[in-house]
Order: sequence, then structure tokens, then C-alpha cells
Amino acid sequence: MSSRQRRFEVDDHESYGRPARRTRPRTKQRPNYADATTAVVVTRDRGRYTCRVEAKAGHARPTGDTENAGDAGARQVLAMRARTLGRTSVIVGDRVRLVGDVSGDPGSLARIVEVEERATVLRRTADDDDPIERPIVANADQLVIVTALADPPPRPRLIDRCLVAAYDADVEPLLCLTKADLASPEELLDIYRPLGIHSVVTRHDEELGELVRERLADRVSVLVGHSGVGKSTLVNTLIPDAHRATGEVSDVTGRGRHTSTQAVMLRLPFGGWIVDTPGIRSFGLAHVDPHRLIGAFGDLDDVAEECPRGCTHQRTEPECALDEAVAEGRLDPARVESYRRLLDSREVHAGD
Repeated sequence: MSSRQRRFEVDDHESYGRPARRTRPRTKQRPNYADATTAVVVTRDRGRYTCRVEAKAGHARPTGDTENAGDAGARQVLAMRARTLGRTSVIVGDRVRLVGDVSGDPGSLARIVEVEERATVLRRTADDDDPIERPIVANADQLVIVTALADPPPRPRLIDRCLVAAYDADVEPLLCLTKADLASPEELLDIYRPLGIHSVVTRHDEELGELVRERLADRVSVLVGHSGVGKSTLVNTLIPDAHRATGEVSDVTGRGRHTSTQAVMLRLPFGGWIVDTPGIRSFGLAHVDPHRLIGAFGDLDDVAEECPRGCTHQRTEPECALDEAVAEGRLDPARVESYRRLLDSREVHAGD
């Protein structure tokens, strides 16, 4: 047997060397993004994020500057999420850090490499038995629940569910009743008065009241409501150059047609930000712990400490301290009833 044949003997393992490693070993050192550009995510579309970069680095946090979204110096930058973020989600309202081409020129694309810690996260689930949370907006201060008084008619249970989500996220709710020229707002306002919720009322036949601007100024406000209640109309009134699409209410179903397809964050000309969201058919609350809800009601929470362990504070509880406090005159019965109505809203009913 020749030396060449012996070299390739099947059992001659020493003739076969391990291939040399030509890839660079991984390092535990992470890149330093100290020079990255700070921005705010204002909308998302099919895996691409539009981010607003302010004129001066480090001033992209939405805090009521009086510049409008189209002012000179501020620019819109299209970005994608870097692979290094892993499963970290990026949503509208996030304060992020960008690298790459942050010029905002047509055809440019930056990378989102960091998401700063969120102050608040407004969430919902698609249904009450859906365990997957769907974050809507980050870093919001206020949830504006937009409800038409007619055409389409109001849905108090949907309002209740939005209130539960707001309290759970530690976001202040604001009730905005539209189309007051078609129906009186008093009956609906009476329902929510015991909760101490701020409210504003608008009409088609009158200019927007100054109270609306006062409630929105210097805040990050999220508009939520089902289609046809006037969210986009409200945005177009507040920001004339927003050009948000508006729709009509169906004569067949009595519900509005979807016109907004994704959440969009816009700078208000008088200071603050507003987020227009697509119309919702339902607002799932599977992510909400009912024991957290009472924390939004300081007076009730103090009394609830007298409850026996495991008390859910619902009407069926035999020894709930809330009932005892009502009987003794320490609590307003209307307020306790309103709180329990919010608890009930977590249960699925037909038409929700």
C-alpha cells in the first residue's frame, strides 16, 4: 500500500485535522452608544419606526415644548429595530437612541439600539381570555376616552373598561364627550361624577372650547374610543395640518368605519403631544389585576385595609369593609357603587 493510500485509510483519524477557526470569538463587551441620537417614536408601520429628533440632542422627551411637529430643526427619521434589542418591543411614545444615518433624508435608515425606561405603559388585550398583552403607547400622562353622545350612541361599559386600563397604568383619565349638539351630556356625566373624573364636552356647531386645550396642554394624551366618535376630527381641529382621515357612521351597524390604521403621535401647537389611535371594538382586560384597581381610589383603599384577607370588594362579599363604611356614613355609596361597576366591567358581556 502506497503512502498516499495509507493517508486516506478510513481508520486513520490522525490524518484528518480539525478545521481552523476563522470566526472571531464573541465578546461580553457591549457597544457604547453614548453618542447615539435621542428621539421619540411617533408611529410604526410594518417594522419601520418613524422617530422625531429634536433640534438639540437630548431634548426629544415629549414634555410640552411649544414647537410644532413641522418646525425647523426637528426632523423625522425612519429607523428599524436593531437585532441586539432581542425581544424588546418598541412602541409609539418610546424614548429611544438611534445610530446610523439619522439625517432624515429620503432613503435613509437608522437603527434603534436602546429603549429608555418607560414611565407608564398603556396596555390592553384583544379579549378577556387572551393572555398576550398588547402595549398601546408608552410614557403617556393622560388617557382621553372619546365618546359620542349620539351617532353612534355611547357605550358606558367600554368607557368603564378604558378607565380600568387607565388606573392600572397609572395614567389620568379624561372623559371627552363629542356631538353634544345631538344629545345632552348630563345623563352620562352623572354616571361618572362620583369617580371624580375630569370631562370636556364638544359640539359640531361650535368652536372647540378653551377647556379642551387646557386639559391637553403640556401633557402626552392618548385618544381612545370606537370608530366614528370623532377622534380624528378632534385631532384635525387641534392640529389643522395633521390631515387625519375621518369617516362616517354606518347606517346598518350604527358603528363607525375604521379610518386610522395605526397610532400616530403629534406635537400640539400650544404645547404637549397627542396620540391618535385606531378605533377599537373591544378593550380586553385580561392583564389587569383587580386588586390593583382599588389603589386608584385613595379613600376606598384606606377602608379596604379593614377587609378580611382575600376580600375582592365585590357586592357578593359578605364582610367587605366598604359596605360597613357606607352603612356608617364614612363613604359615599355612589362612589363605592361606581368602583364596583368598574370591577364588573372586567367580566365579558354581550356587546362589549
